[in-house]
Amino acid sequence: MKILTKNKKAFFDYEIVEKLEAGISLKGSEVKSAKSGQVNLKDSFVKIKDGEALLLNCHISPYTEANIFNQEPARTRKLLLHKKEIARLAGKSEEKGLTLIPISIYLKNNLVKVEIALARGKKNYDKRESIKRKDLDREISRSFRNKIKL
Repeated sequence: MKILTKNKKAFFDYEIVEKLEAGISLKGSEVKSAKSGQVNLKDSFVKIKDGEALLLNCHISPYTEANIFNQEPARTRKLLLHKKEIARLAGKSEEKGLTLIPISIYLKNNLVKVEIALARGKKNYDKRESIKRKDLDREISRSFRNKIKL
């Protein structure tokens, strides 16, 4: 499994409740561009409309070698999920404060997959707590490195 891109901002802004793997419907030049790592998940989200899961605001840069066959970079892309999974996610996302966001895009058996998550938005005090925990972990790892060098 090769990770192509991660949505680092999602872990800071949201509390992850549940993760799920989905396929993504891409055109030929988009697959080549995604495999070369030209994908940006910042500000992207998943919306369920008419029984289909759609990935919005995901930016896949145009593939430089496919001049006239390139697609629009920020077009809406269909996620490939079972109907039962879509119905369950639609029900859970209607709950108060829950949303669907993409966490990462990766290759699995040479297929492009998207890891989506059911997430709850963090409040400002939760974000400050995350920053404190991150700083503490960094300080502990720094002190361990200094002890090992001695």
